[in-house]
Amino acid sequence: MASEFGDELRRLRREATQEELAERSRVSVSTIRGLETGKRSNPRLSTVEQLADALALGPEERERLLIAAGLLDAGQPAPPKPEPAAPAPPADPAEQLARLVAARWRREEEQRQVQDPFPLPVRWRTAPETLTDHWDVILRLRARDTAPATPLDLDGRLDQIAETFRRIPSGRLVVLGRSGSGKTILALRFVLDHLAARSHTDPVPVIFGIGTWNPTKITLRDWLAARLTRDHPGYAAPGPGGESLASELVESGRILPVLDGFDEMAEGLRRPALEALNATTLPLLLTSRPGEYAAAVAQTDVLTAAAAIELTDLTLDDLDDYLPRTTRKTGRTDSTTNIWKPVLTDLRNQPQDRPASPLATVLTTPLMVTLARTVYSDTPDHDPAALLDTDRFATPEQLEDHLLDNFLPTVYRRRLHQSRTGGNQRTFDPERARHWLGCLAHHLSLLETPDLAWWRLGSALRRSTRTLVTALVTGLAIGLVVAAAVIAVTGSFTYSVVDGTAAGLLSGLNFGLTHWLVFAVKNNPVTPSTVRLRIRGRSGAVQYTTGHRLAIGALSGLVFGFGYGFLVGMNNPHTWKSGPPTALHTALVDGLVHGLPFSAAAALTAYLLGLLETPLDINSAGDPRSLLNTNRGTVTIQLLVSAPVFGAVVAVGGGAVGFSLLQGTPGPLFWPPRPALVLGTISGLGGAIGAALTLTAWGQWLVLTRIWLPLTGRLPWAVITFLEDAYQRGVLRQAGAVYQFRHSRLQRHLAQAHQALPSRDRTPRRR
Repeated sequence: MASEFGDELRRLRREATQEELAERSRVSVSTIRGLETGKRSNPRLSTVEQLADALALGPEERERLLIAAGLLDAGQPAPPKPEPAAPAPPADPAEQLARLVAARWRREEEQRQVQDPFPLPVRWRTAPETLTDHWDVILRLRARDTAPATPLDLDGRLDQIAETFRRIPSGRLVVLGRSGSGKTILALRFVLDHLAARSHTDPVPVIFGIGTWNPTKITLRDWLAARLTRDHPGYAAPGPGGESLASELVESGRILPVLDGFDEMAEGLRRPALEALNATTLPLLLTSRPGEYAAAVAQTDVLTAAAAIELTDLTLDDLDDYLPRTTRKTGRTDSTTNIWKPVLTDLRNQPQDRPASPLATVLTTPLMVTLARTVYSDTPDHDPAALLDTDRFATPEQLEDHLLDNFLPTVYRRRLHQSRTGGNQRTFDPERARHWLGCLAHHLSLLETPDLAWWRLGSALRRSTRTLVTALVTGLAIGLVVAAAVIAVTGSFTYSVVDGTAAGLLSGLNFGLTHWLVFAVKNNPVTPSTVRLRIRGRSGAVQYTTGHRLAIGALSGLVFGFGYGFLVGMNNPHTWKSGPPTALHTALVDGLVHGLPFSAAAALTAYLLGLLETPLDINSAGDPRSLLNTNRGTVTIQLLVSAPVFGAVVAVGGGAVGFSLLQGTPGPLFWPPRPALVLGTISGLGGAIGAALTLTAWGQWLVLTRIWLPLTGRLPWAVITFLEDAYQRGVLRQAGAVYQFRHSRLQRHLAQAHQALPSRDRTPRRR
């Protein structure tokens, strides 16, 4: 019955991903995947009921699912579903956030194989006193207390991090560790353990990559609210107090910030960041490399009321317990043989009076152990004994580069059995995948951010390049639409080419200039929301007043309408029979006739689009594909609204303006209904397409990421599929609506390798 149940579950799941169903049903992703593939049989009744509730199945579909699971005989009525005694009260936003955070980081642990076969023994010791505040401040002792403060013994291991944090009365802890020592894994485990023991009144721990915070431009609380909204778009909705739910959760102390990566901040920002953190009393957990934190402390002070711990290196005993258990069984008669045993024995037998071998030095951090496991434990043609070759790997740095170089080819040689959407998994050539990931890493280094956001993939291009490509694609799209419409109405190929060319050139110039003034001048990103026009000199996601919207729309419409009308007037052979002065006069008036209604149409459309700007509801998904689909739906609604409004104003307004202006020397102008309808329809389509491609995140994604970057070889054509595939292979991690490289060390390595290429824009040849 397992195969039948898996087929039925996949059919009922339809467009929802396994991850989305897991969040709604609170059944783990691995369980759902096992049920669908038949690896898990005999599902429990409670599991089937949870899945049925999450899928909102009706009685008949619920009965078929129970029959497929073998829990109900055909013809037997399904057990009645108990009705709730009363409608459930609205869920607390903090409780919803706690469930979302727990589900997300449980998935992340699965992707990282943290529990396979068991977690690496990450341990720590209490940090030096120079990096810790006074213990009487940490312990919240009063001035009249005469007994001296006794320092806490904070030494511990991975599964004790939440308990260690709770032992600190101030609720502030600094986690120090060198690159790859397991700081992020520790932060992840802290969140999950803290949530497991959390009461309804406790704050929700949320991981924030502090490397993107600029304390000189935005306060800590505002930044936390903005990042929370980015990772969970539903929390942009207004709360009871009028502010966004994210802001209210932060301001009310319902969020426990886990600030990961203090060392990733720009050097000049660490001191003001530490000063800003000291100006607050928020409980928090901060991670950093020791050197960067110590340097910031020397410039100002330690983190107020914070205890500190320092991660320790892994030992040979740790490796002996872990690495042999990561290899798959080969069916050998001697079950004690293992490819790692000779390597670990060699490391253990090295003379104590000699410097440690590069391999012994490298395998002291969880990151490098994880890379070594990936490259050698489950790869039949790789023998870890090669890592002992000191002629080939004379330094630890050379050995680390070797592991990083072989990580991508190893994971891309594996075949994933199923995509996140349930279909067949697409495969990518390892060399081409390495090139594309190198482009992405270089893109992030240019933007100075770890966040790989789909709406900013084109932002690393020069502003002039972005503007020119936007103008070119927009002009081409509008020109083709106009030419197709004209030839369908008039049947004249020549006239359609001339009209389409004129409309395309003017549209490209006009929308390119608009994009430059609104976004490119200040290098503002186009955020994934409805159209939000920005004026030169202001930055940030500011919602502008009606006056600003009307002014921008009116100016843009006037420029295009006047230019188009002028070209139409100059192209009319009948006006030239009266001489050039009359032709020029007619062209100018014709420009006004088109410019005024186009101006009014653009202003009214911009105003209406502003009215459509509403926050996403609390149930909005926070993964990249869902956010992209949401934004595409928003743009579709905008097209359906703006096209008819724009076209109607042009058709009706053009006739009114023409009748009132052109009654003099050129003679009366007649605007028959049929040509007016044609012009209005074409103008509405062209204006809506131009605004969508130029002023929306989805439009810029289409122009730059789906057309230009793949065309120039810097990204694959199926970008989102490629990113999801990299996430499943453990190259990327998901942080809300953005991706990040699994480790900053891997990102830097790929970026440096990409910069060393002779031509960054050249796609590597297939080998």
